[in-house]
Amino acid sequence: MRKVIALLIIVAVAVLAIWFMGRQPPAQVLLHTVARGTVEKTVSNTRAGTVEACRRSKLSMPSGGRVDSLLVDEGDRVESGQVLLSLWNKDRRAMQAQASARLQSARHSAEKICVESENAQREATRLDTLLARKLASREATELGRTKAQGSAFACQAARDEEQVAAANLEINNVLLDETFLRAPFAGIVAEINGEVGEYVTPSPPGVATPPAVDLIDYSCLYVTAPIDEVDAGALQRGLPARINLDAFRGETFAGTLDRIAPYVLDLEKQARTVEVDVVFDDPAVRERLLVGYSADIDIILDTHPDVVRIPTEAVMDNDEVYRYNRVTGTLELLSIDTGLRNWNFTEVTANLQPGDEIVLSLDVPGLADGLEVVPRDD
Repeated sequence: MRKVIALLIIVAVAVLAIWFMGRQPPAQVLLHTVARGTVEKTVSNTRAGTVEACRRSKLSMPSGGRVDSLLVDEGDRVESGQVLLSLWNKDRRAMQAQASARLQSARHSAEKICVESENAQREATRLDTLLARKLASREATELGRTKAQGSAFACQAARDEEQVAAANLEINNVLLDETFLRAPFAGIVAEINGEVGEYVTPSPPGVATPPAVDLIDYSCLYVTAPIDEVDAGALQRGLPARINLDAFRGETFAGTLDRIAPYVLDLEKQARTVEVDVVFDDPAVRERLLVGYSADIDIILDTHPDVVRIPTEAVMDNDEVYRYNRVTGTLELLSIDTGLRNWNFTEVTANLQPGDEIVLSLDVPGLADGLEVVPRDD
């Protein structure tokens, strides 16, 4: 009998050993403790946006010519109306001086002729008086009147010539001014194309040529970015936004949706999008930024503060999650009710409470309801 009992014990131990050796260890999962916080409904750009200036002019000369002087350098701050560069213009200066002299001559000539006309008018009046007293002949009086009338027309013609000379001077002033490139607004010189002695020409229609000067107004900056057409219907001007720049990782800038394009952009092999502009709320930010920085935006459509929330990555299809039961060490497949959600967080309105633990590592093979697991520390 003792031998039988001993044999049974040996068999039981062997079976238990085989079972333990063949048993898979519990899966290790990463857990997240449910807590309260803010959840926002947002719309994000589909492709990287760009920091742009509200005013940027690629300036070209209105007429061609040889560069005579460059009065600014790249990076200089300039005022509105300041001369940036000038072309060789001695010929136009000479034409302006000639036109000015002609105006002066026409003015003097008109003054001389008009003085003579005034004298002729007085003489005609005097002859009329003498004729009334029968002290002058009718022929002399008629001749005086004719001379006075002719001199009046001559005076008017001289005044017209003076106006023609003044207009000619104005034309030459404009032609001379075309040899100067002036800043249309205050800004920073971003780029200069051309050196003293080089020949520059205006950009012909339909042909893209480098500008003589690229001028940027840094007093106003914004981000332009594409939004999927599906989300465009929920947008309206004035919505708050967040701006993130690759150049300032980890830093977020407050902004406001300022413009929504009135049409959908349909580019080949790309999703249809709507361009939007988001302005920076803090004007001081422009001192740190450069036009052309890449940027991402999140436009905030709605906000729910102090709600139960979980990471969106923990939510499976049909709004299900795995809750960890620390007493049994097993998983519970749980359906939840959700509210607002974004890429980061999902609002939970029912079936989860702060303090509950849910599985984040959904990529672990074999997850199922009732599965025994072990929490993993990362």
